[in-house]
Amino acid sequence: MTAAENTLPGVSYIMPVLNEVGYVESAVRTILSQDYAGEKELILALGPSTDGTDELIERLAEDDSRIRWVRNPEVDIPVGLNRAIRASTHPIIVRVDAHSELEPGYTMAAVATLERTGAVNVGGVMLARGKTPFQAAVARAYNSKFGLGGARYHGGAIAGPAESAYLGVFRREVLESVGLFDESIRRGEDWELNLRIRAAGHLVWFDPALEVTYWPREQWPKLVRQFFATGVWRGELVRRYGGRNPWRFFVPPMLVLVVALSIVVAVLQSTRLISGWPSAILGLVYLGPIAYLLLVLWVSLTQDHVPRWKDRWLFLVVLPTMHLSWGAGFLFALLRGASTVTDTSRTGI
Repeated sequence: MTAAENTLPGVSYIMPVLNEVGYVESAVRTILSQDYAGEKELILALGPSTDGTDELIERLAEDDSRIRWVRNPEVDIPVGLNRAIRASTHPIIVRVDAHSELEPGYTMAAVATLERTGAVNVGGVMLARGKTPFQAAVARAYNSKFGLGGARYHGGAIAGPAESAYLGVFRREVLESVGLFDESIRRGEDWELNLRIRAAGHLVWFDPALEVTYWPREQWPKLVRQFFATGVWRGELVRRYGGRNPWRFFVPPMLVLVVALSIVVAVLQSTRLISGWPSAILGLVYLGPIAYLLLVLWVSLTQDHVPRWKDRWLFLVVLPTMHLSWGAGFLFALLRGASTVTDTSRTGI
């Protein structure tokens, strides 16, 4: 054992997995090849996959003693994360995702940032990428400040304290002291955990030097289901925590309401149930969807360098899909709660 291995804390990577046979092996490879001299282990929480993921993980574990796995029959991500944490052994917990790939120096840089800042959780930039034209359009939306509301880890920003962190590199003792992930939350569990961490007086830190490749959903139906479920659980977090949620989370549901109202007004006008000055006043509601459409057109056709026009038009489909699905889910949760909603984009249903 070298001097560096003696001084660096051991690291436990935790990863919930469900039906990820096309992505998980690459994710595992980038974890095990980290340029980090301390001890490493990877704990995977295996949901009931139907695509051969479990068999692949079992083979990988046979070939490398650093890989272990636990069962997660409940499927829910927070449950799987907690089971992996409890099965792990090291003082640093690194959350990873089957759709993510770590840069070689990610762990070393994150641990150094923890020590330098005194933070208890460090995260960096989600750098979305795509292998197909549709997935590339989704990645462009993830990376755009117009896509997911301008959170630091989507668009990047200067280093500093943050409300949450993408994935996260945690000090184990603080994770345990705040009670790990809330297993009653199926989406948005990272934001809620960081809320408790900050409420306990600890520091969450954003470091733009930490980049993680993320492969988003590659099919339109999966994107709709993912963002509807995400919106539902953000709505549930608003029900629970009210004003402690950032204002940007309220923009997509407002868009959905304005679009719905515009449709109602259009029907009333076309059937002549309203006319004259009431019709003119109500017609002002069209300004909202028109302004949104113009914004999406501007972003799609002028922002970033996208070589092919086909890819730009795909973005015109992707961006409203994400916003409207998320907003519809948010409103659903405000009216009915989120307890029955799961992210079926992961199950393949």
